[in-house]
Order: sequence, then C-alpha cells, then structure tokens
Amino acid sequence: MSLPCILACGAWLKNTACLLRHDDVRWSVPHGDLSTAQACVALEQSVTELLSVADGCIDAVAHDLHPDFYSTQLAVRVAQRLGVPAIGVQHHHAHIGVALAERGMAGPVIGLALDGLGVGTDGGAWGGELLWVHGTQWRRLGHLSALALPGGDAAAREPWRMAAAALFSMGRAVEIVPRFGPNVGEPAARMVHTLLQRGLNAPLTTSAGRWFDAAAGALGLCVKQTHEAEAAIALEQLATSWLSSCAAPDTDRYVSVAGEVIDLRPLLSRLFELGARVQTEAAAEGAALFHLVLADSLALAASRAAAQADTRAIVLGGGCFFNKVLTQRLKAALEQQRLHVLMPTGVDCGDAGLALGQAWVAAHTHRTSHPQATAPRKELLPCA
Repeated sequence: MSLPCILACGAWLKNTACLLRHDDVRWSVPHGDLSTAQACVALEQSVTELLSVADGCIDAVAHDLHPDFYSTQLAVRVAQRLGVPAIGVQHHHAHIGVALAERGMAGPVIGLALDGLGVGTDGGAWGGELLWVHGTQWRRLGHLSALALPGGDAAAREPWRMAAAALFSMGRAVEIVPRFGPNVGEPAARMVHTLLQRGLNAPLTTSAGRWFDAAAGALGLCVKQTHEAEAAIALEQLATSWLSSCAAPDTDRYVSVAGEVIDLRPLLSRLFELGARVQTEAAAEGAALFHLVLADSLALAASRAAAQADTRAIVLGGGCFFNKVLTQRLKAALEQQRLHVLMPTGVDCGDAGLALGQAWVAAHTHRTSHPQATAPRKELLPCA
C-alpha cells in the first residue's frame, strides 16, 4: 500500500524540507539554520515549490514538536490553509525514522538518537535517547544522565559551563570557581556556581552534544566555541590521534547503566583528573576514554533493551553519529552481540535529513487514523 502524501518542514538547525509522495521523496534545497529572515523566506519558497510538485494532493503536514521553531509555525499555517492535519513528530523519533524510511521498514527496533537538542514529550531538552520504535508507536526506554544548562543557551557556546554543571552534578560544586576562574574570570565562574546552586536559568538536558562539551571542558580543550561543534571536533581529533598510536584504555570501571539512566559521571570524574595535568598526552587519553566509554555504555543499554523487546535491530540517528570514533566503536560492540546496526545511508543522519523521518512517521500516523482516505485535490495557497 502506498503511503499518503506528506509535506515535512524539518527542524530549526540545518533546515531542509521534503515531500514524501507515495514512495518517492523530493527534497528542498538546504536553508541553513532558521535564525535569519532570509532562511525563513527560503523555507517558505521551498514549501511553495514542493506543494506545486504535489499538485495539491497533500494528506498532512509534518513538523517538530517545538512550538517556537519557524518550521513548526509554517507547517501549522500551511496545514490550516490546505485543510489537512498538522502532525507533530518528536525530534528523536524522527531521527530514528530516517533509517526506517530509507529501508521501508516499520520495526520494531531499538533506537539510539544522539544530538544537541530536541524537545521531548515532557517539554524537556532531550538529546541522548534510547527508544523503542515500531512505526508510529514509540517509548523512551532510557537516556544519558541529565546535566544542567547554566545560563541556558550560553552553556551550549561555552563548554566550561557544562564541565561546571558536571562538577555540580557530582557533588563537587566547591571546585567550580578555583578550577575555571583563572580561565574565564572569577566573577563568571561564581555566577555559574550561583545559577547551579539556586537552579536559576539552568534547565536540565540529556543531550549527548552537551556531554561532549562537558568532556572537552573537563580536559581543558575548549573554553568558548567560535563555531558549532568546535569542542566535539577537538575531542574527536585528539581521540583519533591517541587511538592511532596507543592501546585503547580500559573502560569497564567507568561504564554505568542503571535502570533508565546511562550515567557518565564516573567517566567525567576521571576526565577532571586527566585535565588537571595540563598535558596534551593526558588530554588525548581522556578524549579517547570518553569516546570508548560512551560507546560501550550505549551498547550495553541498547543490547539489554533489544533483548527485552525481542528485536535484533538497532538504529542510530542524530548528528553525534558523524563522529567516526564513537560510531565505529558502538557498531563493533553491538555487532559483537549479534545485533544488526542500521544508519541512514543516502540521507544526512543529522538535522539536515530529519524531514524524511518526520514525513515517514506522519505518513504512518495518517494511514493508521485514515485507513480508507485518499488525498483530495486542494487549491494551493501561498505559504506566507
């Protein structure tokens, strides 16, 4: 049975829209981050073009759950004008949906979705998620341990803040000012300390991207980022260098998976020790250790979940899987458990490919709720 015709408006970062028409996909041009008027206008133009390709036969419009994304607002507006449903798709469910869409499968699968940010069904900032997915059905089975974001969005630009949040989570808040004050200024360090203590402008996140930042901050690799993922890239480069010439460090003592939580705090404690040495070799060892422990922890959690769900398929999605060290170690660990690992192949595994996952989930959602529906021809209306 052919899928319904779905227009998907993508996410906020690296935005790209797509049209899933029966079993074919038509992509828009990339629009970049929707933080400028030009990018938003470009998305509107692309949506108009995709609607033209659909010739009015749109069954639903898919979007992210975040209400403040311009892509979400545009999707809702277009759906209202066309008289079709606007279907919100949780960000990490959509990441897993990309690989499912490529292969035309519904599941069940265990999904690992790792990225910088996606709003969860509880309104929280998710980003290190273990999911069970079967078509439109999905459950959050687990996640990385939560860290505060002291200063909100500023924490994503300044990795030392995430390292400070890790110290606070470990019950070592007294170390924040003496450790970071010399580099960022004592007033800034004290301010972050206060935010964490009082819980002011410090929402929690399970984001894998922010844990990469915390690791880089703990090792002293990056205080402030001048471009996206600078800290994570530096961490991966050091790990690659270390692993090319040194034996992989032992990870067993730092892997901690209890219930729903993949706890990285034991690992961070070791990284703070290595970071205090102020040596390139120590930082490189710490970078390698971070990648390997994270991969082994995820593999343990996913393999347990797969056994409980009686499935052998593990799907990886989200921008953190651009990281080759993490991905290769994780795939090897899962395949050693005789699990089948799937990733997007012809589509970006990060937010640039997210619209396909949105469209796939929305198509199955619509088909479930409208099993006999056919796409009516509707007059196309301008998007703006």
